[in-house]
Amino acid sequence: MADWFEEWFDEDYAELYAHRDTTEAHRAVELALRVAPELAAGPVLDLGCGSGRHLEVLRGVNPEAFGMDLSRALLGLAPTELRPWLLRGDMRALPLRPGALSGICLWFTPFGYFEDQENRSLLRRLAGLLRPGGIFLLDYLNADLVARTLVPEDNAERKGTRIRSRRSIEGNRLLKRLTLTRLDTGEVREALESVQLYHPAELQELAQAAGLRVRTVLGNYTGEPFTSDSPRWIGVFERT
Repeated sequence: MADWFEEWFDEDYAELYAHRDTTEAHRAVELALRVAPELAAGPVLDLGCGSGRHLEVLRGVNPEAFGMDLSRALLGLAPTELRPWLLRGDMRALPLRPGALSGICLWFTPFGYFEDQENRSLLRRLAGLLRPGGIFLLDYLNADLVARTLVPEDNAERKGTRIRSRRSIEGNRLLKRLTLTRLDTGEVREALESVQLYHPAELQELAQAAGLRVRTVLGNYTGEPFTSDSPRWIGVFERT
């Protein structure tokens, strides 16, 4: 059986998260360049880039930036002019030599998909791809806020599809079970999202163990410092 992330990231996913748009990507990348101007030069990898909304903005200032994603469907939604700078592959098997990159960005929670030990190993391998002083940016959810404010179930309708979302925390993972029903045909699709929950202090410990030194931690795309009520946990690190 395929892992959930091999089955879910396609056109339905893109439609469901269409509100995560180019405007948001501009804010996020502009923030990253303010706190880590090193991302404007040298080979920078947008890992888990999807259709490339962040990469398109970043390449406006850094022509060496490139992206990688496992989803053939999402890569196919990227602008035509961006496609020469996209790779398809598994983030656990990157075709790059150690010290090859000046930066790695993981936008909108593409970390935590695997079991804990594999996530930790992945972080160590990614850190090893950075040259000394290279930048590692991890855009992750605020696990403490998620636990406090979790909405167990809601329903929505978008472009002819009814969407039922059921959320739970099981062990150390956040699960979101989706039921998509096409209103015209009655066709039903079940999908799953599953992410390992790391609390803010754990994320910094993981990064430090991987050889990364914290530069700053922010709580949203406007650049406010992280607090317990921040919607995001955006860690910016340097390779030691």
